[in-house]
Amino acid sequence: MDISVSKDFAVNSKSLKDVRDFAREIFDQSPVFSQQKDELVLAIAEAAQNIVKHAYKDITDTKDVMQIKISFKDNELTIGFYDKGKPANPENIKHRKLDDVKPGGLGTFFIKQIMDEVVFKEAAGWRNHLVLTKNFNHQQ
Repeated sequence: MDISVSKDFAVNSKSLKDVRDFAREIFDQSPVFSQQKDELVLAIAEAAQNIVKHAYKDITDTKDVMQIKISFKDNELTIGFYDKGKPANPENIKHRKLDDVKPGGLGTFFIKQIMDEVVFKEAAGWRNHLVLTKNFNHQQ
């Protein structure tokens, strides 16, 4: 089963529930995702939250959107995030230390644990393009 779907979301914390619902709806379409559906939704929600929290830090009223594109072909899941917020510097993106017990700061840790690859790429018309990839060839 091939999937290729994208959707635009407002860049604010209120839209994060819609992001989770969108992802869950896509992953409900195939039993391939059933074992890891919750983790995949978490990875998407964390990445979207990071866009709101970091790429649009101190910007409270924007008409910008973040676009999320989910593709599945040849047992490879690709999730693209596109936004026009503050440019991301991948070298500065680090999770906090795991022994520093406090809320928040572990989104990138969870994303990297769940996904096989996490990279920033170029995308015409967008400032940031984050790509999460998961290979399901070795899944049941």
